[in-house]
Amino acid sequence: MTDNPHGADVAFIEALAKLLRENDLSDLEVKREYGEDDSLTVRVSRTMTVAPAPAVVHAAAPAPAAAPAPAAPAAAAPAAAQEDPAAHPGAVTSPMVGTVYLQPEPGAASFVSVGSEVQAGQTLLIIEAMKTMNQIPAPKGGTVKRILIEDGSPVEFGAPLMIIE
Repeated sequence: MTDNPHGADVAFIEALAKLLRENDLSDLEVKREYGEDDSLTVRVSRTMTVAPAPAVVHAAAPAPAAAPAPAAPAAAAPAAAQEDPAAHPGAVTSPMVGTVYLQPEPGAASFVSVGSEVQAGQTLLIIEAMKTMNQIPAPKGGTVKRILIEDGSPVEFGAPLMIIE
């Protein structure tokens, strides 16, 4: 790599970063071969932050002065609405970026549904990544309490897929 000018490598990395932004990718890795024992491997990644949805607060009509409104239930409702499913101890998260399929083929029955009893290692769903179908196994046995994704939807690495308790 000593024969190649440093500026060409910088331009190459800048072009990769531009490609990352323009195609809304989260990461990209490229290996550039210069010769027999000379190569450059570049990994460009970015963290994609999603702003939390604004909390919707519905104001009720004012209560009569003689009856004070209870404050505790109103305070508990926004906290429950902002609960992060990924933080749940039974959350199954995506091990990769791809497209989720809940059944083995179109028109077939889903691998699991809410209320299904699953065993550790049982296939829960498929994530297609780079034209490869990857079966995602249950990390533990239990009951499927929630399915957090829709069939055919894209997922990021670490995104919560379902809750098993």
